[in-house]
Amino acid sequence: MLQLSFIRENREITIAGLQKRRFANAEQVVGQIISLDQQRRDTQKELDDVLARSNAKAKEIGALMKAGNKAEADAAKAETAELKSRSKELEDALKSIEQQVQDVLVTIPNLPHSSVPEGRSAEDNEVVYQHGEIPSLPESAQSHWDLIKKYDIIDFELGNKITGAGFPVYKGKGARIQRALINFFLDEALNAGFLEIQPPIVINKDSGFGTGQLPDKEGQMYYITEDDLYLIPTAEVPITNLYRDIILPDSELPVKNVGYTPCFRREAGSWGAHVRGLNRLHQFDKVEIVQIRKPEESYQALEEMSQYVQSLLQKLELPYRVLRLCGGDMGFTSALTYDMEVFSAAQQRWLEVSSVSNFESYQANRLKLRYKAEGGKTQLLHTLNGSALALPRILAAILENNQTPDGIRIPSVLVPYCGFELIS
Repeated sequence: MLQLSFIRENREITIAGLQKRRFANAEQVVGQIISLDQQRRDTQKELDDVLARSNAKAKEIGALMKAGNKAEADAAKAETAELKSRSKELEDALKSIEQQVQDVLVTIPNLPHSSVPEGRSAEDNEVVYQHGEIPSLPESAQSHWDLIKKYDIIDFELGNKITGAGFPVYKGKGARIQRALINFFLDEALNAGFLEIQPPIVINKDSGFGTGQLPDKEGQMYYITEDDLYLIPTAEVPITNLYRDIILPDSELPVKNVGYTPCFRREAGSWGAHVRGLNRLHQFDKVEIVQIRKPEESYQALEEMSQYVQSLLQKLELPYRVLRLCGGDMGFTSALTYDMEVFSAAQQRWLEVSSVSNFESYQANRLKLRYKAEGGKTQLLHTLNGSALALPRILAAILENNQTPDGIRIPSVLVPYCGFELIS
């Protein structure tokens, strides 16, 4: 959530940033929040004045009663009653205005970093780096949804029988390579200095609000009505919320956490060839990295996280590219996002497998996540997260890119984890 003081002091910068994100009615919304803030400040000032007068009158009544001036004391009491009534009206008005301010603030996305390119959609994202050769497959090459049937390693029909579409069953070597990828990603993260966390996979509303899923993405999460809880869309949510309402000492920074969880997304409105097979699921596995950094360190940390994710893709021998997302394609809470896409040779298309984002202080403001800076002053921290990595599309690319006449070759780095070199 943007800080109200920033919006008030940087009206034009806020409007320009929101317009870069293609946020509708940016000028109107910013004008509304500034107007409400002025009402809040004026009401607070009047309330403070009324309370001060009421306190002064209370002291005056005591002095008058002590001096035996009952008539004057009674008149002062009547005035005090009026002041108390007015203070109650002002307190109620202040609560109403503060709620209106909050209701508008939560609809305003984060402002984009200066390096974010202009653009409306994914077509306008900027390719900043590409690595590896695009595999050349024979005409007989198959897509991963055909390969998984051929080798009987993932069963969508069984998943549909048990739950519904988008909940596949992994079996045999399919299950083993899933476990191999999870363990590989976790081991790499531990070697890079991340602390492993195993968080809950259901969250409450406060957690959803803290990282920005609520109220923005409420319809995309699975909701447990009886318990007022949500299934997590990513491990970012519970891990980052570990630090909600916390003032971290300088000695505990930076925070570097990693966690594996299943993830659940309704993906409402998704259809077409781009969601076929493993391309988009309602339940999938993902290893997530989260960092909490001082503001002056966060963009260097973002570049390091990008390089780290790229190192995983290189070890998996997958061709990939790095995109800097444009203003119109960024997530609600992000200030800058890099997407990593692997090339799926059989589908002849790029598949997003990771997003690495810096949220600056946007999440921290919602979370009330701070640290004590020099001089003892508390300051908001910056939060970052990234997929390292999401499994379904990684597996799709491995299956498609490594198919041979003898079977599907397993990347050498995974062989010690899964115990076989070929799916045949």
